[in-house]
Amino acid sequence: MYLSNDLIDDAKNQKLMLFAGAGVSMNLGLPSWSSLIDQMALELGFTPEAFKKLGSFLELAEYYQLKKGSIGPLRSWMDTKFHSSNINIADSAIHKHIVDLNFPQIYTTNYDRWLEKAHEFYKKPYDKITGIHDFTLTHRDTTQIIKYHGDFDDDASIVFTETSYFKRLGLDTALDMKLRADAFGKSLLFVGYSLSDIDIRFLLYKLQLLWGTGLETSIQPKSYILLTTQNPIQQKILESRNIETITSDEQDPGKALESFLASLAEKANPKN
Repeated sequence: MYLSNDLIDDAKNQKLMLFAGAGVSMNLGLPSWSSLIDQMALELGFTPEAFKKLGSFLELAEYYQLKKGSIGPLRSWMDTKFHSSNINIADSAIHKHIVDLNFPQIYTTNYDRWLEKAHEFYKKPYDKITGIHDFTLTHRDTTQIIKYHGDFDDDASIVFTETSYFKRLGLDTALDMKLRADAFGKSLLFVGYSLSDIDIRFLLYKLQLLWGTGLETSIQPKSYILLTTQNPIQQKILESRNIETITSDEQDPGKALESFLASLAEKANPKN
């Protein structure tokens, strides 16, 4: 797998922020979106097969919240399933490499606490940020873990329903303003995402708009995204937004991510 010198230098000089998606947590065996919909169906008295035919996942989550009054019951189920005592963070090479790479900021759209638990396991300090109230509690030179789609400790912060996704796509919250500020000085590395995720594609587009056109784009930090399948159409569009695609030879997303992070950690931190 080819890693550009720019990417390696950014990682080595702490000029690279991580944006971690579901693929980072899936290697731990966490429930998929489909499993969450199945649980909603059972709680609402539907069969999973019939429920899934009634709308998109976001619409079904919206319906669940409207019927239950909150996502509290489902959040409790997710919290238990996502943090099973059978999961050993020491078994996840992906999380070990993320800690070793010492990212200054880690943005994640995952609700689970495994990035935090990995930093605790390897005795690496971190600050967790879920909202504006956390901004004044951060420490200098400490990795920041920004829970971009919310955290299980705060039901109101979780981006889960159609309405909450629409609000998130407005990109006008305190976390969005922080991302804008962070992105002006550092490159972003997106891992664990599929380009079929419209919210990520929209985010990449909005970040590009921040730089405008002309002279500003010539000094814009490059961003990177790890993909497991080559798609020349998607790659061309991403290139126009100053995003370099990294394609793995591994077809298994988990193995591809582990191999990529291991290679980057070895080249950026040869002493580890």
